[in-house]
Amino acid sequence: MNAITHPSRYRLMWILVMFDLPTDTKPQRKAATKFRNFLLDNGYERSQFSVYARFVNGKEAFKARVRAIGQNLPESGDVQILNFTDRQYRDIVHFSDQGRQGKRKNPDQLVLF
Repeated sequence: MNAITHPSRYRLMWILVMFDLPTDTKPQRKAATKFRNFLLDNGYERSQFSVYARFVNGKEAFKARVRAIGQNLPESGDVQILNFTDRQYRDIVHFSDQGRQGKRKNPDQLVLF
């Protein structure tokens, strides 16, 4: 297969957004909810309560997503963004309810919207 029909698994990437936002006051809870909704509205899937992931096609798409997150940050709290290849994402070991989960199923195709 050529690069057009089958993109490199090293070019296909994942973004992992992890955050710890304050929720002591009503405005803080509202800001945290707004940030979570921003992530969901922009194609991120919830992996854990404050961990969201999204599939992207390459470094430029990753950089664009980071800029968008930067423009939608709450006033306080911590946000960390990681990126890794599709192959690395596939090999993540996931324990849930004290058992090992099978390998992750990556999307068969890139979703554009």
